[in-house]
Amino acid sequence: MNTFSKRSYVIIGIFVLVGLVFTAGLFRLQVLDPTYKVFATNNVLRDVVQYPARGLIFDRNGNLLVHNKPAYDLLVTPREVEAFDTLYLCNLLEISKTDLEERLQTAREYSAFRPSIIVKQIPPETYAVLQERLYRFKGFHTQSRTLREYSYPVAAHVLGYVGEVNPSDLERDGYYRQGDYIGVSGIEKTYEEWLRGEKGIKKFLVDVHNRIQGSFLGGIEDVSAQIGHNLISSIDIGLQLYAEELLQNKRGSVVAIEPSTGEILALASAPSYDPGMLVGRVRGANYARLLADTLNPLFNRALMAEYPPGSTFKVLNVLAAMEEQTINLNTRFSCAGRATMPIRCTHDHHSPLGLIDAIKESCNSFLWNTFRSIFTKYPTSAEGYNVWREHVLRFGIGERLGIDLPNELRGSLPEASYYHRIYGTGRWNALTVRSLAIGQGELGITPLQLANYCAAIANRGYYYTPHVVKEIEDGEIPNRMKTRNFVGISEEHFEPVIEGMQRAVEQTNTAYLSRIPGIAMCGKTGTVENPHGSDHSVFMAFAPRENPQIAISVYIESGVWGARYAAPIASLLVEKYLNDSISTERKWIETRMLDANLLNPIQPK
Repeated sequence: MNTFSKRSYVIIGIFVLVGLVFTAGLFRLQVLDPTYKVFATNNVLRDVVQYPARGLIFDRNGNLLVHNKPAYDLLVTPREVEAFDTLYLCNLLEISKTDLEERLQTAREYSAFRPSIIVKQIPPETYAVLQERLYRFKGFHTQSRTLREYSYPVAAHVLGYVGEVNPSDLERDGYYRQGDYIGVSGIEKTYEEWLRGEKGIKKFLVDVHNRIQGSFLGGIEDVSAQIGHNLISSIDIGLQLYAEELLQNKRGSVVAIEPSTGEILALASAPSYDPGMLVGRVRGANYARLLADTLNPLFNRALMAEYPPGSTFKVLNVLAAMEEQTINLNTRFSCAGRATMPIRCTHDHHSPLGLIDAIKESCNSFLWNTFRSIFTKYPTSAEGYNVWREHVLRFGIGERLGIDLPNELRGSLPEASYYHRIYGTGRWNALTVRSLAIGQGELGITPLQLANYCAAIANRGYYYTPHVVKEIEDGEIPNRMKTRNFVGISEEHFEPVIEGMQRAVEQTNTAYLSRIPGIAMCGKTGTVENPHGSDHSVFMAFAPRENPQIAISVYIESGVWGARYAAPIASLLVEKYLNDSISTERKWIETRMLDANLLNPIQPK
């Protein structure tokens, strides 16, 4: 009996203990913890993503290039939707009823329980009206976003634009969700992880009328968004504006580099477009219009167009031959002008010439003999070609330079195997590929590569990887942008070549439009054969000769001769950058270049 009583007391004690535990739990939930009391009067807890403002982009002088403006998205959670005034909502948002119904159906198919964006990028004035009346639309809510805004209508190919993520973006990076924005091109794409910032989250209490009542638990569970990092670009916006102005009504490009750093001062491609066209709800329509434009304004000629370099390439051939010791300052070659074989020379000058005057006069005969001398030094033509090709590669031609912008092309510099396939192994020589001696044939170079090659000459034998961002807030640009890339040519070989380039600007009739009073500019013109119309106009230069501050390349498609458009445009840009203005005596040249319309591929000679 006593044993039974003891057991009953134990069982009763267990029940009492369990009861006390449950009672204490209920007391905590109903009295001490306000959460469930809150839920009794407020039936929805909403998580709202806080999108960070993207980092700002400045030019090298502190001018603001890209900033942010507010915009808003309207989201819907289908299972919470009740009957509403569709006509009013459609009129307010400027969409059709059919469009709204299709978007709602898409949201239902995605998820009945998760919010979906149905209208993006609502402007602030529309948002203000919508927010006051949102209680009428149960199941709908808004979220704040930012859109990019551009201070200047230029530099579209440098700055790039932002667009909505695609499926591959979502798969590649777990940071993004459907409807998020991402850098699609330019700086916006390359530096996306720096610019985008970090998302935050806010928990809100929403009443039965779909109105936010306040933060959940005073915001203790909120996570603040972290704004993106600001960038300082290398672009000089004044020079960029002037470059794009000079390129109006032309097809072509300008690339200007600071030789001592590799920083790009201006990078322009024409035709171009206002970067503001690809912002907001008009972005899709504007993009389709740009894509359909036969002038191809979306194509970045500075990085993606591959042209023969023409006579600008002669300087490199001379440097390679000097390094190979197949020519020197005492070398002379004769020239018979237009009767010269196997490459006729179209320039009138004295004969024979040394290398300085050959560069000054752009003598095809001298350059053919110079090119051939490298081949004849080696037992086979293929060996000679490979040595020559290696010299060209060291200048960053025939391979991507690694600029911090997407879609750079490598150009064209065939391997010896290419000629083996075309002509047969051992059945070709310098004569077969003689067009390479004067920058034609299978050789293709981008305007960026041409400017960089000129910067290497300005530096007397090295270059820095070209880049368009010079500083990252709380970050560092990659070390490869700060490393010298040596081209493998002895420094003493550059001075006679540079002397020839300076004389080409200052002492020839063809370059008189490119002379800048008080500035020693060293340059080389080029005329590039064009099978589709008038020849292209090409020019590369750097200035001043000592302590160079700018190296530049200009390509003008269908510009007829190098000295006709490319050289004057380059000289105006150099003068503008170094002097901050154009001298009175050269204003007529500026007017002539600004007024020129070369969109017709056939130009009078």
